[in-house]
Amino acid sequence: LGGSLRPLLISIHHRFLLLLLSTEGNECIKANAESCGDCIQVGAKCGWCTDTFLKQGEPTSARCDDMESLRKRGCVAAKIENPRGSQKTLRNKPVTNRKKGGEKLKPEDITQIQPQKLSLSLRSGEPQTIDLKFKRAEDYPIDLYYLMDLSYSMKDDLENVKNLGTSLMLEMSKITSDFRIGFGSFVEKTVMPYISTTPAKLLNPCTGDQNCTSPFSYKNVLKLTSNGQRFNTLVGQQQISGNLDSPEGGFDAIMQVAVCGEHIGWRNVTRLLVFSTDAGFHFAGDGKLGGIVLPNDGKCHLENDMYTMSHHYDYPSIAHLVQKLSDNNIQTIFAVTEEFQPVYKELKNLIPKSAVGTLSANSSNVINLIIDAYNSLSSEVILENSKLPEGVTITYQSHCKNGVVSVGEDGRKCSNISIGDEVYFSINITALGCPKQGKTETLKIRPLGFTEEVEIRLSFICDCECQKEGIVRKDLCHNGNGTFECGACRCNKGRIGRECECRKDEVSSEDLDRNCRKDNGTDLCSNNGECVCGKCECKKRDNPEEYYSGKYCECDNFNCDRSNNKLCGGHGRCECRVCICDANYTGSACDCSLDTSTCLASNNQICNGRGLCECGTCRCTDPKFQGPTCEICPTCPGVCTEHKACVQCRAFGTGEKKDTCEQDCNYFTLVKVKDRDKLPQPVQAFPLMHCKERDANDCWFYYTYAVNNYTEVHVVETLECPAGPDIIPIVAGVVAGIVLIGLALLLIWKLLMIIHDRREFAKFEKEKMNAKWDTGENPIYKSAVTTVVNPKYEGK
Repeated sequence: LGGSLRPLLISIHHRFLLLLLSTEGNECIKANAESCGDCIQVGAKCGWCTDTFLKQGEPTSARCDDMESLRKRGCVAAKIENPRGSQKTLRNKPVTNRKKGGEKLKPEDITQIQPQKLSLSLRSGEPQTIDLKFKRAEDYPIDLYYLMDLSYSMKDDLENVKNLGTSLMLEMSKITSDFRIGFGSFVEKTVMPYISTTPAKLLNPCTGDQNCTSPFSYKNVLKLTSNGQRFNTLVGQQQISGNLDSPEGGFDAIMQVAVCGEHIGWRNVTRLLVFSTDAGFHFAGDGKLGGIVLPNDGKCHLENDMYTMSHHYDYPSIAHLVQKLSDNNIQTIFAVTEEFQPVYKELKNLIPKSAVGTLSANSSNVINLIIDAYNSLSSEVILENSKLPEGVTITYQSHCKNGVVSVGEDGRKCSNISIGDEVYFSINITALGCPKQGKTETLKIRPLGFTEEVEIRLSFICDCECQKEGIVRKDLCHNGNGTFECGACRCNKGRIGRECECRKDEVSSEDLDRNCRKDNGTDLCSNNGECVCGKCECKKRDNPEEYYSGKYCECDNFNCDRSNNKLCGGHGRCECRVCICDANYTGSACDCSLDTSTCLASNNQICNGRGLCECGTCRCTDPKFQGPTCEICPTCPGVCTEHKACVQCRAFGTGEKKDTCEQDCNYFTLVKVKDRDKLPQPVQAFPLMHCKERDANDCWFYYTYAVNNYTEVHVVETLECPAGPDIIPIVAGVVAGIVLIGLALLLIWKLLMIIHDRREFAKFEKEKMNAKWDTGENPIYKSAVTTVVNPKYEGK
């Protein structure tokens, strides 16, 4: 960057850094807290100084700062209000160590999570950590409710379920000595188009001579009981029913089982719901097909153990079902046929503490399915908390078996827990301020599927102790117009000002503040002072030589541009954030010297007559010339010859100056390259000269010479020398030439001989044609052929 643009950018960059530093302060200062209570809610590091340590112009909010800053500013530690959070355990009953077959305990006397009740006092921004221990108790009571689809397709399944009671009681006795079982059934809503509403079909929905019971939505057949034989008896009396469509109304039944605790007989123990079906399910919105538009109300509507409002309320949504199952600590086991496994596995992902098992075609494997699903559910503990109060956050960390530690969502759970295993959870609870509703809240944490819970009472530190000791005195807070508390005045209604010296009815606070805002901006007194009754009182600095000034405290004498880490470069004074430079200096930081002596060349010309002297440095106007005084011309003629000897001795250790190379040739930096293509090329901002020189051995070497901030020479590291004659090719060439010439002569001789012979033969043929011989017949010649004519031959 050149010209006047560079100083401007330097100034902008410097001011940006100052602005960044000024806004990077801690959160305590930024909050502009007007009271101790407001201050301590900003963050855990913020304290409020009640001492009289503020300097003139500093606002009341300056009492709020981090502890270290307050001490550095002169506040006595004993005068700093900095309350801390605390916690107290209210109930801490040890987890139960009972063994199976030991002392018989009531469910409410069994403890699996510790502690049970705590009290936390929360300071904003300061986390409180509580540690919970969970242990699976041996021989823990279990309630299991078997909810079965009694549509016609489940006919063969019902036969196997009729003996489920005693068989399941026998198997579950291996797990717990306190087991109860119940039974319920469902079909579908009793309206079209789910069932046929013709009178005959309402009595017997099955076809042919099959005898089926009337369709119903949900029926509680057997309340939870420990009598397995009674289960067998009542289930044996059940009959299959029927409906028209494939999906069933199981969600209606699940909702009633979850919310009708008194009818079902749920205890505060492990609650299992086995949902057995071979079909899909209807959910919220499907009721519109039957003209049912009212959303499910999530309440119990059992009369004589029958669900009576199926025709009135729509099916529940999955989310509604999840909420009710979770609220009532019910763990669901979906026992479904293989065909519908994918559907119910997706449903399992939405319902916490649920499992899916594959039901055989006739439910013959239902006992093993229940045992496996129970073991899977009980081996995992997942913590859940109630709705958090406003401004409160919670994080979990689990410490499971084998030293496994997890955080985040995985920090809520531990898996593969056997009976008697202990796992631990660390829970961080943090408040980010005081809630609007009140200063106390209750938070509950419980393991899903269990009735036990941890109750945490939260109280919030919203005020300082010093606020309880406010006093009213005439000599403070302008004749008693406010309460002096925590080292500052809290003004009475209608009064404003640091000492409550102004009345709002005389002039509004907006008008007073407007007088302290420059150009109707948002900052009071430019953030460098306090607006006291419409006038700015500027802050005092720790350094007495530094001060704010101006009507709006917008000026200071220490925020000007710097050069060489000196204010105004040490060549001027700072007035209202602008440098006033001394003589012979200019620029935003007074770092530009007007002295031209440093620009004189050896010929006493400024910049050798080829440039301009700016801030004591030459700016060459002729691009050929460089250097501090524009005297170096790397591309002028003669440069190559001038530096040849030094380049030769530095690069190859030869030449005229090889003996004095170190003394005479250390004025440039040498860089060797492999070939000529690697030599740098000239650009406008970096001119250079390409050179080609020959040494005493007639070898050529190539290099470039350039001067930027320093002289740099790039030279090709290998010489190009003329090569001597190669004897072998010459001898081979001579021999080959002689042979070729001989062959050529032989071919020419052969060709001439062929031409000569042809000419002689042609001449002979011609003479032979021209010969005149006698062709008459010899008279003594007699032919050897005798011709005899057959006298019988008539010439036919």
